Amino acid sequence: MALTIISLMKQVPLPSEMRMGDDGLMDRTKAKSIINVDCGYALEAGLQMKIDNPEAKLIVCSMGPPSFDESLKKAISMGYDEAYLLSDRKLGGSDTYATGLAISTMLKHLGFGKGLNEDFVIVAGRQTSDGDTAHVPSQVAENMDIPQATFIEVADLKDGNITAKRIIEGGYQMMKLPLPCALSFTPTGVNPRRPSLSGAVKARSAKVTVFSIADINLSDEKIGLSGSPTIVAKVANITSERAPIKMCEGHDETALVSSLIDNMKAGKNTLEVKEKKAAKVAKRPEGFVDVDFRNGASGILTWAEVVNGKISRPSLELLTPARALAAQLGNDTKVTTLIIGKDIGKLAKELVAYGADEVVVVDDERLEEYRILPFASTFAQLIKERNPEIALFAATTAGRELAPRIGVKTDSGVTADCTALEIGEYIDRKKKCVYSPILHSRRPTYGESKLATILGFVCPQISTARAGTFEVPTPDNSREGVITPFKPELPQSDFVTEIIETVRGEGGLQNLFEADIIVTAGRGALSDDMKLVKDLASALNAQGINTEWAVSRPVVDEGLAEYARQIGQTGKTVRPKVYIAIGISGAVQHIAGMKESETIVAINHNAKETIFHNADFGIVGNYEDIIPELIEKVNTGFTFGLEAK
Repeated sequence: MALTIISLMKQVPLPSEMRMGDDGLMDRTKAKSIINVDCGYALEAGLQMKIDNPEAKLIVCSMGPPSFDESLKKAISMGYDEAYLLSDRKLGGSDTYATGLAISTMLKHLGFGKGLNEDFVIVAGRQTSDGDTAHVPSQVAENMDIPQATFIEVADLKDGNITAKRIIEGGYQMMKLPLPCALSFTPTGVNPRRPSLSGAVKARSAKVTVFSIADINLSDEKIGLSGSPTIVAKVANITSERAPIKMCEGHDETALVSSLIDNMKAGKNTLEVKEKKAAKVAKRPEGFVDVDFRNGASGILTWAEVVNGKISRPSLELLTPARALAAQLGNDTKVTTLIIGKDIGKLAKELVAYGADEVVVVDDERLEEYRILPFASTFAQLIKERNPEIALFAATTAGRELAPRIGVKTDSGVTADCTALEIGEYIDRKKKCVYSPILHSRRPTYGESKLATILGFVCPQISTARAGTFEVPTPDNSREGVITPFKPELPQSDFVTEIIETVRGEGGLQNLFEADIIVTAGRGALSDDMKLVKDLASALNAQGINTEWAVSRPVVDEGLAEYARQIGQTGKTVRPKVYIAIGISGAVQHIAGMKESETIVAINHNAKETIFHNADFGIVGNYEDIIPELIEKVNTGFTFGLEAK
């Protein structure tokens, strides 16, 4: 059959109109909706592939309420041939596991899947703005039993193979994938085109084929709110704990910078702390039975990602919550860490020093570079053998695709981008039982305005932790642990994806986690290609202050800085002593990555920008005037209150 390019698309509420219903789920009834930004780039990627493959058919698929046909018709107006929508009330409340299962079942119903139609490629957005998990592309790929690559910027499809550029921490990888496969795209590739006039005319009369779950022979056993392996147990408001800002005053840049120096010497404003009400403890109703759903599963499993021959910092951070969870579980719960790579045995003792009780070592020259298929197979085999109750991954570009693929293999739900993990209980009043112990995974959601507590009822309970959230444990070289070799059975089909080249600049920018000062450029600080931002960082380094420069997401999206320098919800989370935000508007996604900084200084020409509600000191003015004056003061010894080490 002819090549088919399948684009998965989601219609999402405008970020400003995201609302939560009484059940803790997204209320879409009144919100204005748009095509998810990342999905727009995937739609364009499919259209770009057709240029070199003119005989290819383009189809677009989605899952959601009937109103989603609006965005599906827009895809047709852009150049797609057919549109399909899976819409059924029984799908309401589906988590990402259930969503991936439902979408892949629809694709199989359409005739795609191993042994049926091998000549297809699935393209999807990296993640959706109303969920930000990045799970579904991986879950669809595993359900379809096909290779995948995520965080793709550009991809070419020629002669039945795809060459793709995958964004990774500190650089990129060039990959080659066979058909069929699945790709998820970042919003940094070719900008989505506008609908053509002829396309708009075509879309008006186009029919969107709508399926129910009965139409595609999908049981409701593993979908919807009741069938999903995870639930939203609680949603709480996130309130700022930062005092009101001190704004600098002055008639010119010299006076404004002098005011900043005086304000910083005087100190921040203080926050009036209201006495917190004691948290209500849910009473355990009489007659409710205790349920231990683990069925013998025990222990905590973590993944040690190896980058450039070293254990990545986010992987070491994982051992902090892992040890805390083990202590809360008691019963001598062990922390086991899996490390995969070539000649990595020497790193096992380091992991023991940082907190692992056992390190399982898979030393295989074929696995020197991370590859999702053999790594997922290795994890699945180890999980089957060890039966852990919890599995933790860092929310890196690798962890965000690996964890959900493993989740499908183990029928487990996955909670993404967690900022807190603890052991608790869950009172199910409907079933009159208490689930205990159970992992409470907490993650920011709804534009970082809410903190959701997610529970999983299938072991292993899988969560990914936001990089930079947890401290790296203090190593103890006197700790003793077990080091165990492990040899998984890996079929040749796990190696069909080829890594052509890996380029990592500046060591993945590890220094962003260690810098005392971070100088960050936003969209409003680009008129000089960020020269002044970099010059300020250099001046501070010259004074002996460990300083790094970074950017907000729009700067990366415009191709002016690498992804490894991005701060925010979809980038790095940092906690420097001083964070200098230059030309940054203050979108909640950016604030999420820097709000834990000890001191935040904001410089922006617009006094109404949100960043001033999230900073300690502020200057309203043009950065082109302010920064040179600031650099001059730094050159004469001003270091934002820090002393050189």
